[in-house]
Amino acid sequence: MPDLPDAVWLALALMLVIEGFLPFASPAAWRQVFERLLAMSDGQIRFVGLSSMLAGALGLLFLWR
Repeated sequence: MPDLPDAVWLALALMLVIEGFLPFASPAAWRQVFERLLAMSDGQIRFVGLSSMLAGALGLLFLWR
């Protein structure tokens, strides 16, 4: 099992791969996502961000257990 610094770098690399997949696979869909995001209010964007953080935290807890 990798030590903590290695695991953090591995997680960062995996996040970048996942984040880069949609713009690579479908640039038009990626552009539409950001156009919809620009049309949202600040409260809606915060809710999406909070939901994403909670889903990630729950996923980590599920995998850790």
